[in-house]
Amino acid sequence: MLHVQLNDSPLSPQECIDLAAHAGSGGSTVFIGTVRDQTQGRKVLRLEFEAYAPMAVSEMRKIAAEVEERWQAHHVVIHHRVGSLEVGEIAVIIAVATPHRKAAFEACQFAIDTLKESVPIWKKEIFEDGEVWVAAHP
Repeated sequence: MLHVQLNDSPLSPQECIDLAAHAGSGGSTVFIGTVRDQTQGRKVLRLEFEAYAPMAVSEMRKIAAEVEERWQAHHVVIHHRVGSLEVGEIAVIIAVATPHRKAAFEACQFAIDTLKESVPIWKKEIFEDGEVWVAAHP
């Protein structure tokens, strides 16, 4: 099962864990990416994420399908947030359930790394002394 979403409301780790759960899985891995309070020594006040939704969701589905195929994942969940996020809020959750633990770790890492490289999501970092648009996933 593949479950991919772009959301403008807070993401739920428990919902993603529940969606990924599978009785045949020996391992499940969850990655939760949050807004940190600094970037390169500058204090971050908040981030603003934007996405070209149709393409972003399509690319996220491709990633999930590749994870399913390469690691025989039972369930793959990729949820990404858009809009304005405060420090500490969750920007992305990836949950993967596979037959074995090593595959779960590898699949989850592949999913976040590939998402950062290929999904059209951008962020604006808002600092105390200015703001800058940067690739959300450099």
